[in-house]
Amino acid sequence: MASTAEAKALLQTHPVELPPDHVYFGPSETMQAVKQKIGRAAGLNVPVLVLGESGTGKEVLARFIHDLSPWRGGPFVKVNCPAIPGALLESELFGFQKGAFTGADNSKPGRMETAHGGTLFLDEIAELDASLQAKLLHVLQDGHFTRIGDHEERRMDARVICATNRILAKEIESGGFRADLFYRINVITLTLPPLRERREDIPYLVEYLREQFNRRFKREVGPVSKEVLQLLYQREWPGNIRELENCMARYVILGSEEAFHSDRHQIHEKKPLHFAYELNEDGNIPLKRIAQQVTRRMEHDVILKVLQANHWNRRKAAEILKISYRALLYKVRQAGIPAKRPQRKIAEVENLNVERIDESSPLD
Repeated sequence: MASTAEAKALLQTHPVELPPDHVYFGPSETMQAVKQKIGRAAGLNVPVLVLGESGTGKEVLARFIHDLSPWRGGPFVKVNCPAIPGALLESELFGFQKGAFTGADNSKPGRMETAHGGTLFLDEIAELDASLQAKLLHVLQDGHFTRIGDHEERRMDARVICATNRILAKEIESGGFRADLFYRINVITLTLPPLRERREDIPYLVEYLREQFNRRFKREVGPVSKEVLQLLYQREWPGNIRELENCMARYVILGSEEAFHSDRHQIHEKKPLHFAYELNEDGNIPLKRIAQQVTRRMEHDVILKVLQANHWNRRKAAEILKISYRALLYKVRQAGIPAKRPQRKIAEVENLNVERIDESSPLD
């Protein structure tokens, strides 16, 4: 049976590397205001509520608060509320005693216990059901809780940070969120602006992400051009920083700025996706078979682009696609992709009077 101390040690085994202050906060006035506010609030033992659209970096902000607080020596324990089914979330939060329910062969501390001396981060708290909201309110009021199937009261000694992408005032009006819980967690509120409202931060984020993905994918892709940077300024970024991360990952993987231009066309044109599929002779539309056809078509396109970006180096392509070399060979045959780069293309590339990546490049 794992003790609370053992659980804490396990949680701290893989610390998360935070971006530098000048990258995450950037020069924008809105983010500088957030930075000043957390500087004043980090040391106070009061709940913090982080608001913002999906992809704005709410968890990263929570980790910044943790690292600036007196509890930085303790664990940072995250609970992704919508990711854990309601029936299991209570036991994850509060823990349980052996025999409390079928399958409880051993006692287990909950996240509240393992966060002792550190920070408990409740991500997307608006997803909690009504009964768990009531129990969480009770804990925040007096700091005590009990494991499921136990009578012993335990004390939660942890900083609590909550986050949501919802407008809680509307959730309260509709009855989806308790007003008293909102007042309890809303002692200090930090609102992260969407990326479209902090465009001056984009160059710092782009350069940081390029360096990170170069290291992750063992690449040496250079900085983006001024043209591409201007293109990124003009985007609306509905997915915020998460969308920018995906954009930069494609750039580093493909090693070409074409990744930005094709993506721009898809976003600004806002054309619906159309897939060719085969119907049965009787005119029926078998959804399962169509899904298989579309999946194969998408796999074909992705595999082909990655092979082209890596000069048909199949082992490198398999590594980037996170599949085995044998699985890639099977999919290449299944998709009807040539096993090797067409000779005509090689000749074209060799005759181009433009900068090109040599076959012996570290990118391979």
